[in-house]
Amino acid sequence: MSTRTAHQAKKRDGAEDADGTDELTAVQAALAAEHAAVYGYGVVGGRIAAARRKEAMAAYDAHRARRDALHREVRDLGGAPQAAAAAYELPFPVPDAAAAVRLAAELEDRLAAVYADLVRAGGRARRREAAGALREAAVRAVRWRGGGVAFPGLVERAAAAAPSGSEDASAGAL
Repeated sequence: MSTRTAHQAKKRDGAEDADGTDELTAVQAALAAEHAAVYGYGVVGGRIAAARRKEAMAAYDAHRARRDALHREVRDLGGAPQAAAAAYELPFPVPDAAAAVRLAAELEDRLAAVYADLVRAGGRARRREAAGALREAAVRAVRWRGGGVAFPGLVERAAAAAPSGSEDASAGAL
């Protein structure tokens, strides 16, 4: 296949914009979100009640595996994988098990939003993988919260963005 034909096929799949950065940017954002989720689940694990510890550990392991896969994908796309921050700012204090459950749900909501973006920006295979990750995040959020939303990854982002008033998020914020 010629380079021009390959480029046209990628454009048809939605895999890249004119300069080829759309998909890489979305994969880097997903990697950054998974770094934050791994950190956040470390906090959750330290505060969660014993009855939900296995659930928290399973989520932690799933996010570590997805983070590692995204690290490889960034390299495969020709990028330099973003490193994890040394620490992340939590969206609220997590002094007890109830707050840990709320944090876990918040982490999953934020991941769903990032994966919704990757569904939009990715090529056919990556869209399928991102849609699966979005679905997993939505299911985990429902389990943590006890209820769901109609369009995971969309409503939560609009609700979260409304009160902030700031266009720039801190690099170390969850």
